[in-house]
Amino acid sequence: MDLSGARAQRTDNLAKDDKDHDKTHAVRARQRVIGRELRRIYDGVVNEPIPDEFLDLLRQIDETDDAGHKPAEKKS
Repeated sequence: MDLSGARAQRTDNLAKDDKDHDKTHAVRARQRVIGRELRRIYDGVVNEPIPDEFLDLLRQIDETDDAGHKPAEKKS
């Protein structure tokens, strides 16, 4: 490859690297936006009160466990 061919190849590689960098930057920017939105949504869910019916079910499970019954074991 002659000097001008090597220079052209290097220029093409630099242009490709710039495009890859821009693409990576864009992907990371989208990921940050998605992460912020997910945190905003899930923070709201986490801060919601637990329904009384669900608390009653949890109490029933605790009472059953305290009465000597073993909870069902999960099979792998």
